[in-house]
Formats: sequence, C-alpha cells, structure tokens
Amino acid sequence: MGGFGSTRWRSTRTRDAIEANRSLNINRLNQAGCLKPDYWGSWQWTRDGERVAWIQLRQDGDLLRLSYRIRQHGGDWQDVEQPTPIVWTPCRFGGSRPYFACPGVVKGIACGRRVLKLYGAGRYFLCRHCYRLAYASQRENRYDRALRRANKIRIRLGGETGTASMFPARSKGMHRRTYERLQSAVLNAEMLAEEQLGVLLTRLQGRDRRSGRREVGRPRKEFWR
Repeated sequence: MGGFGSTRWRSTRTRDAIEANRSLNINRLNQAGCLKPDYWGSWQWTRDGERVAWIQLRQDGDLLRLSYRIRQHGGDWQDVEQPTPIVWTPCRFGGSRPYFACPGVVKGIACGRRVLKLYGAGRYFLCRHCYRLAYASQRENRYDRALRRANKIRIRLGGETGTASMFPARSKGMHRRTYERLQSAVLNAEMLAEEQLGVLLTRLQGRDRRSGRREVGRPRKEFWR
C-alpha cells in the first residue's frame, strides 16, 4: 500500500490511451466558476446529450475537493474524497493561471506536477504521468500514421476517408500547386500504408506456413477425459 493516490507504473506496452479516460480540465473548471472561493457544485460528463458520470466539487482555500463514488472490477460502490491542490502562477502580462498539483504518489514518491488535466483512469484523478497514459497517436505504427495523414488531408479537402473513396476535387479558390501537393502527399502516404500492410501479411503467411510444417512433422497428443 502506498500514499494517497498511489498507483503502480505499468509497462509502456500496456498504457491506456488518454482519449479513453474521463478528464478534468482546470481551464474549463475555472471558466465555469468552479475555482471561486467557497464554490460548491457538480461536474458531469455527457454522451449524446445524456449524463453518464458526475462528481461533486467544493473549493476549500488552496484545495479543490473532489467527491464521487467508484466501482472497480464489478465490486461494491465506494465513496472517494480527493483533496486536490490548486496552484496559481502569475502570467507575463498580468493576472494568474491555475494548475492542478497532481496528488499522486508513485513508488513512494509524491508527484506534485503542475498540470492542466487530471485523468480518472483509476480510483483517483491523477496526471497522465502517474497513470502512464499515452496519446492514441503515440501507439500507432507507420501504417496507422500514414493512413491518418492521408485521411486528414481527404477531410480537409471535403472528401471521405479511406482509399476506396474518390479523391475530392479541387475546391474553388485553392491554388493548383497546393492541390497537387496535397494529392501527392495522400498518394505517398497511402502507398506507404499499403507497403506496410503487405509486409505484415507476408509475415503472417510465413508464420502460418512454419506452424503448419511443425504440425505435420510432430504427432499430436490425444487427451482423454
């Protein structure tokens, strides 16, 4: 057991994606008035206009107290009270800007990072470093990145994603050189993606052939119940 908000670091291969977790953005909280003295209220997350989760917020001096219930791994609901420090730093041209001071503790070491967002990836709302969260784009291979670049350009030009879709026509007012440059970028990215896919399929086919040879040359054991 560790201190408040303790968690274990996980391998980078098992990192969760940041986009898959609910977050608290301190700038949005500040704009909504949640950091005003003696504030008490709630914050909620919605999906398709319906509330799917919520927490209670209470401003207490230099702390923002988060109160909520959580159920993990199908267990019982548990009440959680998380006092989260708020740090205000002066801006260059006047005023001040708020940050969360992450209350996480990893391997007995307090985090305390000044961050704009905390993530509910576990029992507590902590920074992405404590939970070892990664952006979805960081988990992409060359094939995924190439397709994402191509689709981004297709959407920018008003078209649809996917190599099976017709490439969008040049929009009115766009220079021909700009259009041809974007078209070439999409073509190169999709060619790279197809090459990567071909390499992957070749590897899988080779693995299947090697597995088949082992099955033919080695007698199978029979198990009886």
